[in-house]
Amino acid sequence: MTLSLSAAAHFAARLQFETDASDVHADQEDGARFVLVDSRGDAAWAQGRIVGATHLPTAEIALRAPLEIPADMPVVTYCWGPGCNGATRAALEFAKLGYQVKEMIGGFEYWAREGYPVENDHGRVVRALDPLTAPADAIGCAC
Repeated sequence: MTLSLSAAAHFAARLQFETDASDVHADQEDGARFVLVDSRGDAAWAQGRIVGATHLPTAEIALRAPLEIPADMPVVTYCWGPGCNGATRAALEFAKLGYQVKEMIGGFEYWAREGYPVENDHGRVVRALDPLTAPADAIGCAC
């Protein structure tokens, strides 16, 4: 029984501090109040980013965030993808500043692979949906 309670607490905590591309996109569509922060460097930002994201590299968060993002604004951080812990480091910086923050698991990679809006310095980028990350003929994965 203790193991079950421990597991439940673990997974509940993860959901409190993590989100995914599908949920972030749904929140954007619903007009939810939050700032989506791309914590990658300049070259990565120029190459491609989530439409509507704010560029705030991790090394600049402590200095810039209090000047640019209201303290009561929820924040979602992302970086490259599951092989990168940049979004975790960025979320930690926001948490240290007292922000309500979540990390978007899957990062830019899964956002793009799931077919959500992407842009680069030249405008919108249309990418094919990857059927290994999202159903090809459904609105969501229904998970």
